[in-house]
This record gives sequence, C-alpha cells and structure tokens, in this order.
Amino acid sequence: MSDQEHQVPVPKSAMVIFAHPDDAEFVSAGTAAVWAEQGCEITYLAGTSGDKGTSDPDIPTSELIEMREQEQRNAAEVLGVKHVEFLRYEDAMLVPDLDLRLAITRQIRKYKPEAVICQDPTKRYESRDYIQHPDHLAMGEAALAAIFPAARDHLTFPQLLQEGYEPHKVKYVFMIGSPEPDVFIDTTSVFEKKLAALNAHVSQVADFDPTDLLRTWGRDIAAEARRRGKSSSWEMELAEAYKLFVLD
Repeated sequence: MSDQEHQVPVPKSAMVIFAHPDDAEFVSAGTAAVWAEQGCEITYLAGTSGDKGTSDPDIPTSELIEMREQEQRNAAEVLGVKHVEFLRYEDAMLVPDLDLRLAITRQIRKYKPEAVICQDPTKRYESRDYIQHPDHLAMGEAALAAIFPAARDHLTFPQLLQEGYEPHKVKYVFMIGSPEPDVFIDTTSVFEKKLAALNAHVSQVADFDPTDLLRTWGRDIAAEARRRGKSSSWEMELAEAYKLFVLD
C-alpha cells in the first residue's frame, strides 16, 4: 500500500504502551505531541517504574520509583498526554505471561483507545552496540496479545467484565522499531517538545545532551521515508516510523 500515512487519520484516542519511563520519549514522543496538538486523547501505559535504572548504589528503590514515575508524568505533561498509568512490574523482570496480558487488557478496556503504539517484540538487535532490552520485547509481545484477541473477546478474562470493563476493539496498531516501517509521522514541528520531554527524565539524561542523537535519528527516519518513496516525506526534516496494522 503506497503512501499509507495519508490514509490514517489522527486517532481520536491513543495508548502508548512501553516498558520503562523514558522509552516513549526516545521513539514516539514526537507522534504523541503531533496527535495531542490535533485533539487526540493520549494515555501512556508503562509496564515498570524503572526501578533498576540507576548507577547510584545509595538511592533506595522506593525513592527511585517515585522519582522516575514523576519524571514520566512531567514528560507527559510537556507532550499533552492526558493520562499516565504504571503497572509497576519489576524492572528487568518482565515476561509476556498471562498476568501481564491481563493487566494490559484491563487498561485497554478502561481507556478504549482507537490506536495503540507499542514496541516490536521481534527486534532483538538495534545495532552493533545495542542488544534490545528484554523488557521491550516482553512488553511488545504482551501488548499485541492484549490488543488481539484479549481486549476484543468478552470470554477472555471474564473477571474484567465483573470489574466493569467491557470488550474493546483497537482499530490501529503502530509498532515501533519494525525493520519494515510503512508509516512515517512528520515530527519536525514538535522537536523541541520531544527534546523537552526526554530532558524531563533528569535521572536518566542529567549527564547527557540528547539533542544531536534525537536529530540524527529523526533525520535518518525521514531519509528512510524518502528512500521508500513516500511522497509526503520530501518536506520532512524529522520523522518517527511505524509498522501499521489496521484491524477489522
């Protein structure tokens, strides 16, 4: 399907599902900012609270959790994200089991997003110097299973019906990190918001200026869109990319 990005309207509501605070800011915060500016109600859903994300041996785990959750809320506010939920599973210990699938399904049925952004559970390697975090793989796998079929089918997790969460069909799934992206979102106009949102994660970027990294990634993705012949890409300076699924 050519120029598929033209055929996907800005969703009325969306959920961004990720493993750790700051994951979304690196790869999809631009999309969140663009959609929020156009009226989309966005929910962030984090599988963990990043309780292993420090090299400081003296910080208590409870303090780190509180810090990282607040940083994620601050980042969401910059982007216009309306809701932030934490499942509070242990960092670096996520597994795509039925318990995690149930927890994600509950949130999908609660917020009823038209679109979901999630991580690609198949992409184990990012580059020569980065092996994909296993939490990313687990969260992506569980998210896809929650979207289809768990959130849709009323006989799956019947306890959710007892809790008042009716089935919900997600229409669009935007998968981050796919080696075969087919949708490219122009994020040029919201780069400063994306940068500010990432910088809100002070505990993670305090000694690192991510400006050049984010610009390089955004330019590379825009160049990939042009390589793939996306007609709208010629005016893109910066972009984010996804593999799109449209569910019936």
